[in-house]
Amino acid sequence: MISANLSGKAAFVTGGASGIGLAVVERLAANKCKVAINDLASSPRLEAEVEQLRKAGHDVIACPGDVSKQEDIDAAVAKAVQHFGGLDFLVNNAGTPGTAAPIPVDDFQRMDEAFWQKLVSINQVGPYRCLKAAAPHLKKAKGAVVNVASTAGLGYGGSSSVYASTKAAIILLTKEWAHAMGPDVRVNAIAPNVVDGSGWDCKFDDGDLKSYVAKLPLKRAGTPADYAETIFYLLAGAPYVTAQTIVMDGGGAR
Repeated sequence: MISANLSGKAAFVTGGASGIGLAVVERLAANKCKVAINDLASSPRLEAEVEQLRKAGHDVIACPGDVSKQEDIDAAVAKAVQHFGGLDFLVNNAGTPGTAAPIPVDDFQRMDEAFWQKLVSINQVGPYRCLKAAAPHLKKAKGAVVNVASTAGLGYGGSSSVYASTKAAIILLTKEWAHAMGPDVRVNAIAPNVVDGSGWDCKFDDGDLKSYVAKLPLKRAGTPADYAETIFYLLAGAPYVTAQTIVMDGGGAR
């Protein structure tokens, strides 16, 4: 496990009350980074996780807000900047599959316009809203951004073709935003595959999942901590890495 002294640094992590987001918060906080934890105001875990981390001696605050609403994100980022005096890191982790079960690629009725609008607004435009709000502060700090994409965006399949398309967009936007934010801010992404403990409602058949994992060189699903480790590296290290998406798929099944 890598480490770095991030004293004096501040991060804004979306979807930070569970899964990969929470693992990122914990890694940053353990390395003395101040963290603004963003999640939906309705999330029962947000205040609970903040309280637990504070009891452990970490400098964290709750910055609730919906990434599908620019006014929410503007207020959440402003709160973080005011509290910490600036912002060094942004982790665009918030997202949704929008479904409790995978949707076949030919089921156009379930992937209707309302479904498209929801997933595009949260998964694709949401990270833009966060970057727009945080950009001046990140540039001033010469910071870093990590977007959480997915191997679904690389054609691996996923909860739906709509979800896959939003993650493909994030992989492209990572390159675009690296040019937009450079040279002051590095922008990278990770593309997780199977997540053991994602906290999402969308569930895959256990038999199919076990069969898939058995074909991976590492013989296991990735955990939030696995993905958080790479995000941490892209934030705290990797000084000459930008515009990249790191594929984290356990080696790939065949």
